[in-house]
Amino acid sequence: MMKYLDLEAVNAPVSEEIEERVNAVIRSGWYLKGETTQTFEAQYAHYIGTNHCVACGNGLDALTLVFRAYMEMGVMQEGDEVIVPANTYIASILSVTENRLVPVLVEPDPDTLQIDDRLIEQAVTERTRALMIVHLYGRCAYTDRIGDICRRHDLKLIEDNAQAHGCMYRDSLFTNHSSLKKTGSLSDAAAHSFYPTKNLGALGDAGAVTTDDEELATVIRALGNYGSSRKYVFDYVGRNSRMDEIQAAVLSVKLKYLDEWNARRKQLASIYINKVKNPAIRIPMSERDCVWHIFPVFTALRDQLQAWLKEHGVETQIHYPVPPHRQQCYQKWNSLSFPLTEQIHQQELSIPCNQAMTEEEAERIADLLNSFA
Repeated sequence: MMKYLDLEAVNAPVSEEIEERVNAVIRSGWYLKGETTQTFEAQYAHYIGTNHCVACGNGLDALTLVFRAYMEMGVMQEGDEVIVPANTYIASILSVTENRLVPVLVEPDPDTLQIDDRLIEQAVTERTRALMIVHLYGRCAYTDRIGDICRRHDLKLIEDNAQAHGCMYRDSLFTNHSSLKKTGSLSDAAAHSFYPTKNLGALGDAGAVTTDDEELATVIRALGNYGSSRKYVFDYVGRNSRMDEIQAAVLSVKLKYLDEWNARRKQLASIYINKVKNPAIRIPMSERDCVWHIFPVFTALRDQLQAWLKEHGVETQIHYPVPPHRQQCYQKWNSLSFPLTEQIHQQELSIPCNQAMTEEEAERIADLLNSFA
């Protein structure tokens, strides 16, 4: 059986380097809030293109701490609204409701599967304080129109970059290299997850916030350290959300190879995009800067296709079977209707697409998709 994602194979090329760095941390006797984490923060801020990176426990904490910090700074208060894509993973929305803010769901663009920038402005009210974009599947969700809406309505722009490490935004007005910016640097603040399955994955939970706002970074760092800016002095009612030194060491190793690994994912994705011609299966629109954290295909026969691929030795996953507004934890939204979101969640099937695969494996999967009746 071909695994959807074989983490052992993904990590194998750098396993010796990881073991060397992890062993160095173990021998150091310093496991939290040390030089290894500080080094990764500096490396990742440089890679993303921001002035600050604040490491934390996981991606959900990163998002939650951004909103909490804005509330501590007086930028937002309980009951304020945050526009979010309706078809996102639930963590995006949990970070909003955790802070007693109000999510306002907006449908995606059917072509890009990202929040539809044509629908955002009609969702803005006098209580709207922020817009969260989620770079789903590894595709950049930012558009010039989104930037313009945020400027005109004085909204904070927040990126959920959990699925798009290394993804680029290419300004439509320019084509030279200086016009390229990485997701995670396009907003007031961005949250990153380093869950092991991500394009840049740790060996456990880890996350970070990137921003150019020094005050915001300072408040987030304190909030993630029990609310403390210096030992035993607590400015905020904070929480414990810190990256440990071992995860920072692992991420520093992997960061060096991220662009190479993303390039490999793009090569495999191009095989699917160019070779799959089954009219019963919709392939996502090609995008040269997408880093393909997930390669989704869509079909009304999703369960049958998944069974067909399993029968032929290919493991797949579904991202995600139930949309947020239909979840039990948000019962008050269960009667809401988001037809496009619901269709995406009913038809999406994720096929293997990662740097540990061979081109022959990708071609075999493409052939299986074409032969599915």
